[in-house]
Amino acid sequence: MIVSLTLILIAQLLGEAMARGSGVPVPGPLIGMALLLLVLALRDRLARTAESVLPRALVDGTLEGTGKGLLANLSLLFVPVGAGIVGRLDVIAAHGLAIACVIVVSTVLTLAATALTFVAVSRFIGRSGDAR
Repeated sequence: MIVSLTLILIAQLLGEAMARGSGVPVPGPLIGMALLLLVLALRDRLARTAESVLPRALVDGTLEGTGKGLLANLSLLFVPVGAGIVGRLDVIAAHGLAIACVIVVSTVLTLAATALTFVAVSRFIGRSGDAR
């Protein structure tokens, strides 16, 4: 578990460093997640080599178990955010309507983008599936 958690944190650290170093407007954790996905894809594609090169915890399913454990306890990570919001109630009182509007609009846009992406991928898969 320690090795798996270390890999996850290193991926996030590298992503953060790449985001800050390059100046791209992409969050560091997102770049880190892409790096971790790349590592996992390479690990699965080169399974025989990975078993002899990587630590056992990264090839025997421990990494996946660690990720599931983090996701299961994700709600604990929101406690500091909630405390921070309570500490800044003056900002919410001053800009509450604007914050609520931004939340509603961004949620609607996210849902629309997700639905449109789903439809586009479904059509693409449907077309490529018909050719077989």
